[in-house]
Amino acid sequence: MSLSEDEKRRLDEEGYLLLDGFLDRARLAALRARLEQLFDAEGETAGSEFKPEPGCRRLANLVDKGEIFCQLIAMPRLLEYVRHVLGPDIKLSSLHARSVNPGGAGAQPLHADMSAVADQRGYWVCNTIWMLDDFTPDNGTLRLVPGSHRRRRLPQHELADPRADHPDEIRVTGRAGTVMVLNAHLWHAGTANRTARPRTALHAFYCRRDKPQQEDQKWLLRPEVQQGVSASLRHLLALDDPPPDSTEPTVRSGFLK
Repeated sequence: MSLSEDEKRRLDEEGYLLLDGFLDRARLAALRARLEQLFDAEGETAGSEFKPEPGCRRLANLVDKGEIFCQLIAMPRLLEYVRHVLGPDIKLSSLHARSVNPGGAGAQPLHADMSAVADQRGYWVCNTIWMLDDFTPDNGTLRLVPGSHRRRRLPQHELADPRADHPDEIRVTGRAGTVMVLNAHLWHAGTANRTARPRTALHAFYCRRDKPQQEDQKWLLRPEVQQGVSASLRHLLALDDPPPDSTEPTVRSGFLK
C-alpha cells in the first residue's frame, strides 16, 4: 500500500487525516473489552505510569498489557502514514488510553504534544488516535487548527489564552473504528464531554528515532514481554537501542488526547 496524493497533501498541509473504518467490528469490540478489564483491575492506580488527568480515566504502558496492543501499534498500513510524517526512522513513544468522563469534563488548552517544535530535520512527533466510541461535537472530541504545525511555534507563544476558541479551529467527528493520524506539532486540544456517557480512545504515539520516547519501553516492559516480542517489534519499541543523546527525563508528562 502507498498513500494517495490526496492523503499526502492532507497530512502535509492540514496536519491530520481521518481513516474511516480502519478498525473492524471484531477488533473494536475486543479493544473495548480489554480496556474495561484494565480499568476495573487497576482501579485508582490506572494510568499511574504516565499521569492523572482530572475528569478522565487513563491507562498507560499498554504494550505491557496484552498481545492485542502489540498487534495494533505495528500495523504496516498505520506505520506508513506515520513514516510519511516523521520519515523512515521511527519508534513507539507511548501507548495510552484516555476516556473522558461525562458531565463537562476533559477540556484542554491548545497545545502540541510534548511541547514539540519541529527542528532542522523536520517533524518528530506523530499521534494516532483510535476512536473506540463515536467522536461527536459534544462528547469530548478534538478541536484543532489545521495547518498550525507549519508555524513551528507553540500556541502558548502566540495566543493570549490557549483555552479560548480559535477562529480557525475545527472540531473532529468520526465513527467508532476510525483512526486519526495527527502530526502532533499541530495545535489541538480535547474538548469537554457534555453528554451523559464517557468517550474513549487509544493513543499510539510515535516519535523520530533520534528523540527520547515519552515512556521508555525498555524500562517499563516486563522482561517476559520483551523476550516474547518479534525482532521487528523489538525495533519499533527501541528495546535494543542505546539511550538517545538527550538530557530529557525518561518519562515525560504532556497532553495526549
